Parts: sequence; C-alpha cells; structure tokens
Amino acid sequence: MDELHITGGNRLDGAVPIAGAKNAALPQIAAALLSPHPLELTNLPKVSDVDNMLRIISLYGATVESHAGGTTINAAHVAPGEVDYETVRKMRASILVLGPLLARFGSARVSLPGGCAIGARPVDMHLKVLSALGATVDVERGYIVASTNGGLRGTRIVLSGPSVGASETALMAACYAKGETEILNAAREPEVVDLAACLTAMGAEIEGAGTHRLLVKGNTTWRAASHHAIPDRVEAGTYAAAAMITGGRIELVNARMEHLSSVLQVLETMGATVWPGDRGVVINGRERIRPADITTEPYPGFPTDLQAQFMAMACLADGASVIRETIFENRFMHVPELSRLGADIALNGAVALVRGKPELRGAPVMATDLRASVCLVLAALAAEGESVIKRVYHLDRGYEQLDRKLAQCGADIRRVSV
Repeated sequence: MDELHITGGNRLDGAVPIAGAKNAALPQIAAALLSPHPLELTNLPKVSDVDNMLRIISLYGATVESHAGGTTINAAHVAPGEVDYETVRKMRASILVLGPLLARFGSARVSLPGGCAIGARPVDMHLKVLSALGATVDVERGYIVASTNGGLRGTRIVLSGPSVGASETALMAACYAKGETEILNAAREPEVVDLAACLTAMGAEIEGAGTHRLLVKGNTTWRAASHHAIPDRVEAGTYAAAAMITGGRIELVNARMEHLSSVLQVLETMGATVWPGDRGVVINGRERIRPADITTEPYPGFPTDLQAQFMAMACLADGASVIRETIFENRFMHVPELSRLGADIALNGAVALVRGKPELRGAPVMATDLRASVCLVLAALAAEGESVIKRVYHLDRGYEQLDRKLAQCGADIRRVSV
C-alpha cells in the first residue's frame, strides 16, 4: 500500500494539465452499453474509477480497446448478465449501468454499489426513475432486479431533487423509451450536459441540457460516435486551492472558467487573483488567506466535491470561516485528520466553524475518501515539517498523477510503497 510523504513550506509555481472529468467519463462509459455501434471516448482520465468502470462493462460483454487517440467501446455483443458485488463495491457510479441494460434488453440484475463512505447516497431516485418509465424494480439479497413488459414508455419524471446520477439514469433510459420523456428538476451540472452531448453524438434527440427541464425523444436510431470528455472542474478547483494554500501561482491548463464560476468567486473572496490565460485559467495566491462563508449546493452553486479542499485553505485563513455542507451528511470525516495537523475546527451538525491559524504542523494522517485525501495533501503542502498520508489509493480513484503534477510545480512530495 502506498503512502505520500510531504514536506510542507514550498511555494508552488507552474502549469498543471487538467485531465478529463472523471464524473463525466463514468456515465459516458455506461452509455456505451446502449448502442450496438462503437463509441470512441477521448480525454478519459487515467484514474482507477475509470479503469473499474471499463472493467465492469467488459464483464457484461463489451470490448474495450485503448489506443493513442482514446478508448473505443464496442457493446454489440453485450448481454444483461450479473456482475458480483466484489467487482462493483469500489464505486457508487456502477449503478449507472442499470438504466442502459434495462432499456436495451428489457431486464437487468445489478448489485447494489459501494463507494466512498460519505453518507447514505441512496439509489432510490434511480429506481423511481425506472419505475416511472414502466419498469418493475425490486431489491433482492443485495441486487437490483429490474424488468419491463414490452419496453420502457416515455413519461413525465419529476425528480425530488436535482440528483446528478438520477438525471443521468433518466437520460440514458429515456433514449430507448417509446415516445417522449420529460425530466423535471434535472441536474444542471456540466457532467450531465456532457452526457447529453455524448448521447446526441450517438444518435439521441435531447433538448434542454443545462436546464432543469430535459426532453428526450425515445426510440433512438443509434450510430457509431466519438466524444471528447470535458476537463475536470473538481481537479481544476483542487489545484487552484493548492496555489492558494502555498501562496503560489498555478496555470490550470484546459480548465474552463464557465464551469468554475462559483469556485472562482470564493477564491477571489479568499484573496486569489484569477484571470483567463491563453491555455486555461491562472490562479495567483497571497501570503495570508482571507476567511470565507461557503455553502455547498447543486450546480451552479459551490460543489460539495471541493468542500474539503477549501476547508484546508480556511485552516490557514486570517480569521474564522463557516462551511455548510448541504449535499452529503457525512462529508466532514476529514476534520479529525486536519485537527492532527493543528487545525482548529468546531462541528455543529452540517456546519463547520474553522478558526484560521498562522501555521499547521506536519503529522501522520489517514485518508477516508477521495476528496478528504486530497484535502490532507493540500494541508500538508502548507504545514511545517513532514506529513505522511496513508491509504492514498483513494486519491488514485479520481486524480491522475497528483503527486507528479504537484512535484512539477515545486512540491516536496514522494510516493512510498510500504
């Protein structure tokens, strides 16, 4: 098992290439199961979550070919078999294969998924979406068993909340439904918009992507397609936080400002200078970070996937910050580990009061989930002395060569196998 050894205090300066978005790539890989024609995906990030999703669809019979230009998936010979829990337990996104398999074949049996331990994250909304489209859905001994009588039927679906995953399941399943499907209170995240673009390239007819109302015309005539995934806004926000917490300057190559408006607004509140560059976005930090009031919200609000990283910055702010987590109930599990580094954080339910300090101190810490692990990396970059971060396999789920990218900007960071 690998560890990261980080000696803090170095000011980061350089350019970081932002990889393709993991949260855009995973549903697009699942969408390949819908069509008997090849789908070429480019700009997929080299992270373990993507590798696991490609492995899952291959176990259903898809062929996966990686080449210099990207990855080509051929689902012509896919069958709705069963993939056991040991295979899907590593990530919640494995639920995304349910809709495509059910829509295409009329039946599916998929294990309830695993993933980061950051709250209940129920799959109920996915099941309600499929039931609204006419499927019979049950849970039997840890497996979701779904079937249709004559195929899915277009309908009006009103989501109880703008869930990204449920919106993606609804989009994919509706492509096979008879007639039109209207999806209301849909998620507006760029990753959902990118899935709609991918499905459109494959032959689907979708209107309203990026709004709360999606309209899908069913009975799609599928065709071979190619799609380029959007850059990862969460990775971009993470490296922006790295620039801030070290008082450095980082160019986020390929990052899109339009996907980062709420994040950049908070960064500027905390003292960053932000401007568009020829290749992306440039973040320039300051000697002492200002405090901020942050509330996580569905897009275009501040993303929950960056809450932990910005909490790390707040630990060194000149004053007290308030952070409210409204998306996942257990997403403050990094707080005890930050406290080991000297952070002063008080929790009251879903609200964290972070009293900034002039410095943090290096210490051994343990990652609990993907974003918590990178939050500890950021804090260690600014801490005095050496920190050792254990269980960094969480990092590999969503960050491509994080240690290498940070080292190229001047960080004293080493990956050690133990």
